[in-house]
Amino acid sequence: MLCSLPRPWAPSRSVLPSRMAGALKKHLETLSVFQWVLTFLFFGAFFTSLLLYLLFTRLWAVSVLYFVWWVIDRDTPERGGRRSDWMRRWRVWQHLCDYYPIKLVKTAALPPDRSYVLGSHPHGIICAGAFASFCTEGTGFSQCFPGLRPSLALLAGLFHLPMYREYMMSAGMCPVSRASLDFLLSRPGNAVVIVVGGAAESLNCAPGLHCVTLHRRTGFVRLALQHGAALVPVYSFGENEIFQQLIFPEGSWIRRLQLRFKDLTGFAPCLFWGRGLLPFPSPVTVVVGTPIPVPRRPFPTPEEVAHYHALYVAQLQQLFDQHKVSCGVPASCQLTVI
Repeated sequence: MLCSLPRPWAPSRSVLPSRMAGALKKHLETLSVFQWVLTFLFFGAFFTSLLLYLLFTRLWAVSVLYFVWWVIDRDTPERGGRRSDWMRRWRVWQHLCDYYPIKLVKTAALPPDRSYVLGSHPHGIICAGAFASFCTEGTGFSQCFPGLRPSLALLAGLFHLPMYREYMMSAGMCPVSRASLDFLLSRPGNAVVIVVGGAAESLNCAPGLHCVTLHRRTGFVRLALQHGAALVPVYSFGENEIFQQLIFPEGSWIRRLQLRFKDLTGFAPCLFWGRGLLPFPSPVTVVVGTPIPVPRRPFPTPEEVAHYHALYVAQLQQLFDQHKVSCGVPASCQLTVI
């Protein structure tokens, strides 16, 4: 009697679809990250070049109409933007979060009856944790913090790039300009996310390093005092692990060139790599800390700014120490604040 059992090397019918689904899922995750990295690096330059090129073709009217719209709509980024719920919930972002994976951890409630200034650390190379957590619903922000509207603040100059500005606004990003931040923080229920270390911090991002640029960064504290917005530290564990970077010594001519370029353009050129252009699939855990109540002081004194800045630094250190082991960081590792 012939045996009807499948051969040892032939998968059963129930196993084969499962494996195919798993392989498809991996491909979708990789493609979602790839499109985001390409967007991050080339979207603005591509559409700027394309619209300029079209001016010298039979399709010149397309560029003219867009630039007319661009002028009419120029103040929108500084007045809350134009976010799209569909864009934030796009299925691609769930695949992007699953690639690493990225997860959001809530440590305290953030009631939407007031505004907040969230300081995000570290910058990393491409702010993957901050983007996934605050510009998409891939990590479930609206379920963790119902009623709160997050806005990730970026270089104001990026919002002058055609088409790129529409993309950023649709995800809930805003310029890190005084007019934009004042508009948002004057309304309860808004949470402005500021990557405090900025481009300077990105030059010190590499696997195994936990170093944040914070000591002389007091502008975000002054902003919170002027609006009475609570300060909230945020740390993205694993952010520095997703890319390798060649870090040049302080004082070297290449380092000086990087800093000079940063001063001129607002961002620092980094020599980094992962799986080619793709980041390494290393877990990123974005931990949102406990809010620090801040009084409203339209004209805060230097002493008040220094006091709440010190409270913020201490809270960030405490947040790092409490969660580092559960997020895969050795217990002996310390957060360095420069």
